[in-house]
Order: sequence, then structure tokens, then C-alpha cells
Amino acid sequence: MRIRADLNISLDGFASTADGTPEDPFGKDWFRLVEAYAATRTMQERVFGDTSGAGTTGVDDKYAAAYFEGIGAEIMGAGKFGLHLYPNDPQWRGWWGENPPFHTPVFVLTHEQRPELVMEGGTTFRFLSATPEEALTLAIEAANGQDVRIGGGPTVVRDFLRAGLIDELHVAIAPILLGGGVRLWDGLRGLEAAYEVTTEVAESGTVHMTFTRTATQAPAASPWRPDGDTL
Repeated sequence: MRIRADLNISLDGFASTADGTPEDPFGKDWFRLVEAYAATRTMQERVFGDTSGAGTTGVDDKYAAAYFEGIGAEIMGAGKFGLHLYPNDPQWRGWWGENPPFHTPVFVLTHEQRPELVMEGGTTFRFLSATPEEALTLAIEAANGQDVRIGGGPTVVRDFLRAGLIDELHVAIAPILLGGGVRLWDGLRGLEAAYEVTTEVAESGTVHMTFTRTATQAPAASPWRPDGDTL
């Protein structure tokens, strides 16, 4: 069982865009950021419901397929679920329709009290106000021996990284500059010291960078933790 995270980021480190509006919540920059991933056969089938076999099948698709493998539960932030745009709206059920692509229990970190949402395909959204450690305890139990994915956004992933709770981080670095949004790496100086880092370049120009903490590696002393704790 591993604690995993996957994010798409830009060359300047932004994993959340800044051009969204209430009328266009994703904005044009978001689709630039995820263009290569969205074009894969796996994402076309798992997220967009296209079972025709359309989509790319190269390196990007390999990582897209791995994104779904072995996941037993997910933790995400309120923003990924859309609560920043639909606060206190009991009719809001997320971006993904009645059969979301998760097919697992999903724990949404929020201070807003909402009843549990049971969706088609095995996805259940549970809303809770909790620390990363508390949320992870619940997710590990729900995952029943499978991996737990920290699904984002970047602020949530960064909180789990700072707490030393992520075993494997994969970032797909799109060859674009955004110039604004929410950066993943802020406050994480020295993170790489506790991980083995590998890279692979896809046909799209996306660089897939994977940080893996091995069993033989002790968490390194962290210069960016003000309390002196380690990863």
C-alpha cells in the first residue's frame, strides 16, 4: 500500500490556473495544462466516456493508465470538487456527472458540512474537516490494502508533502508557461533529498517526473520545516 499523488504542472511550476471565471471555471489555461493527458486513450475512455479506441497510446497514456491502477481511496480538496464555486449548494455533485471516474471512496477536505454522496460506479464522496493525518487514517481504512491517491489540488498535495505522508509523487510537466496560479513547489525546498527522482519525456514534450521514497531511504532533514521536523 502506497500513498500516491499525481499532478499536471507547467514549466514554471503552476498546477492550478488563474484564468478561470464563474462563467468559465476552468479557463483556457487549464486545457493547455492538461492537453496531452486529456488526449490519451485512457483519459478519453475513463473520463470522457469514449470507448471507440480514440486517443494517443504513447508515454503519456502509460502514465494516465498508471494513475488509475491499484487505487482504493482518494483524498481531494474542496476546490477540486468545486466547492469554491458552489458553496452551500446541495444540488452540486461535482464536475464528473453521476458516474465519476474514481470508483472508490473519495474524502473531500472542507469546512463545509455536507451529507455523503453515493454515486454510480462505486464512487462515494465523504466531506470532512480534518488534518492530513486524520484524513489519511480514514482513507487507508477505506482503501482495504490498496493505494491511497492524494488527488489534489496543489495546495492539498503540498500539505501532504510537508507532512511527509506521500510515498510517490508523479508530476507531468507540460511544456508551457502559465505565469500565475497556484504553484506546487513553494515551501518545499529540499524535498528531493528523501526521494529517488526519475524522468521520462513523452512524444508530446511532456516531462514525466516521479519522486519515489524507497524502503531503504530515511526521510531527510528538511530545511523548509520551521519546527525542524523531518519529511
